[in-house]
Amino acid sequence: MRIFYDTEFIEDGRTIDLISIGLVAEDGREYYAIASDAPWDRIRKHDWLVRNVVPHLPVTGRTSLDAYLKNHPNRFPRPPLTFVGPDLADIRVKPHWVIANEVREFILVAPDPQLWAWYAAYDHVALCQLWGTMMQLPDGVPMWTNDLKQEAERLGNPKVPEQAAGEHNALADARHNRAIAEFLAEREAQKLP
Repeated sequence: MRIFYDTEFIEDGRTIDLISIGLVAEDGREYYAIASDAPWDRIRKHDWLVRNVVPHLPVTGRTSLDAYLKNHPNRFPRPPLTFVGPDLADIRVKPHWVIANEVREFILVAPDPQLWAWYAAYDHVALCQLWGTMMQLPDGVPMWTNDLKQEAERLGNPKVPEQAAGEHNALADARHNRAIAEFLAEREAQKLP
């Protein structure tokens, strides 16, 4: 069974830290979680994440965030975001270890699970690091993620459907990955260029 997923993360060239993850299985199940213990001090300083990812998350300090977003990306100094962080009252906000257990169970319920993502390399690392190193990957969790972009290239690189809304929301992106996979499968079945 194919499981489409997406992650949002912060990376610095050495580490990839999970912010959120969304999974959508072919059987209709969905999963979405935000890491309460993500490095929020670093996230608040990362303008692209603050503008593109954080607005989709359940966070505290929404007034501060809205004030920040009204400023042009190239404005310096930027307004402080001291009070923006995960809303711990939201049931989707969970510690890393809980997300790891729930993602493992989500994947292992599927018979013969296959993981699929768009530009999958970093997503796969972020997923695997839920459990530590590759050697600590739970039995039954695939050691690779199939890449939808690679599949599109194999099929002649057709223009895939655009995402209607929610780009950079991990669950919305996972749903869109499923739509891309269905589009590509239909093109291949009809032998379309």
